[in-house]
Amino acid sequence: MNEKKLGLGNVVSISVGLVVATSCLVSLGNGAGTLGVTFILAMAIAMLLNMTTVASLSELNALMPNTTGGLAQYTLAALGPFPTLISMVGGYIICNTMSCGVEASIFSFSLADVVGGHIPSFVYTLIMTVIILLANLRGVDMFAKIQDIVAFLLVGSLVAMGFIGMIGMGTGVKVQQPYVLNADFKDIAAMTAVAFWLFIGAEYAIPISKEVKNAKRNVPLGMMIGLFLIFIMQSVMVLGFHNYVDWGELADSAAPHLLYGYAVLGEVGKVWMMLVGALAVISTQNSTVNSLAVICQGMAKMNMMPKIFSKTNKHNVPWFGQVFVSAAILIFGYLSDSSADMISFLILAGSVFWMISYILAHVDVLVFRKRLPNAPRNFKVPCGALFPVIGIVGTAYMVLNISSDPHERLMIWLLTGGCFIVLGIYSAVWIKFKMKMKVFKSIPLEKVMAMENDLYYYVRKSKGIWK
Repeated sequence: MNEKKLGLGNVVSISVGLVVATSCLVSLGNGAGTLGVTFILAMAIAMLLNMTTVASLSELNALMPNTTGGLAQYTLAALGPFPTLISMVGGYIICNTMSCGVEASIFSFSLADVVGGHIPSFVYTLIMTVIILLANLRGVDMFAKIQDIVAFLLVGSLVAMGFIGMIGMGTGVKVQQPYVLNADFKDIAAMTAVAFWLFIGAEYAIPISKEVKNAKRNVPLGMMIGLFLIFIMQSVMVLGFHNYVDWGELADSAAPHLLYGYAVLGEVGKVWMMLVGALAVISTQNSTVNSLAVICQGMAKMNMMPKIFSKTNKHNVPWFGQVFVSAAILIFGYLSDSSADMISFLILAGSVFWMISYILAHVDVLVFRKRLPNAPRNFKVPCGALFPVIGIVGTAYMVLNISSDPHERLMIWLLTGGCFIVLGIYSAVWIKFKMKMKVFKSIPLEKVMAMENDLYYYVRKSKGIWK
């Protein structure tokens, strides 16, 4: 048996790694530029809603420990293969590769703006993606080392830059403007849809729980700590924005971190924030390539994806999944390259996919509470069904208020709705003819956990059940 090598600090860095990203800085600037410092309240609400999701996923992980597919396996046991396949392909694979491609595009655009020259910005996306892929193919040790270093430098840089701006110690000219642009609670609540994106992704610590020491404590605690640290860091940034950047310019900027860095420390600050953007991309893409490949590996073991996704290299890494994810990131990075409007649209559309997966996580908890009330759980969400229900209602509200622009909101709904229809058709065909299962019938929990063993697939294949 391999010794578990990851601790609480690793869980925190992994959680922070995916959440803190360049698109988060764009959303942070947009929200702060619209509300002023009262955006911090919207951030607090969004953080608490995400904590309900983290709690629900922690309970599911306690009920079904050591599952590599994470939410896929939880939903398969609770609701059946159809919602599982739709939510995982749409809510995780498509959404995450889309978001990560956008992140790479934002970074490349910022780097090209700072460096200048005639090198196409997509070249930087390609170089970054290849380097991160090669590092992750080395296995979990390399992954943990990269994540710890990057998370430390990333968070440290943002806190330092935010603190310099907050206390007014920058070399730039301070601006005189009100702290509060809008204090109406209804408007603040509506902006939680923007703030929600700032905290999405902490649950990426779940798939590596098998590598974590004392996982029943360190995994949920690490994710909670990660969310709170992100909230503090982003709040400091908002206060720094107030002192050095005009709210209106901040709201309209496609790269508010560069705008803020230049306003605080001139060219030095601009370059510094560009480097912060680079760290954000490394952190996000590193988390995505590693964790998403593990999720695909777990789904392949359940015959919900082609078997090749479960293949590992000599470092016990699901190599095909990592290559597939990296290739998808490059595609979305190319599509969104140098297009601010496309970047913004894809971020919002991707968040809808992700939110729907979060809603399913809460539903899974409620189903298992009803179906298996006495099953042992090392961690259980307190207060009965209260927090899962709050999570469902709050996240649904985010989906309905995903954009303040009615036309853009409609286009996002049409895009995500169309994707789910296509995924629904694909899922029904795959489940019926490849998995040989009933589309909506839930799978017994013990059977889902048995799917972790490679022999499960080979036995069903040898009997002609799975092709």
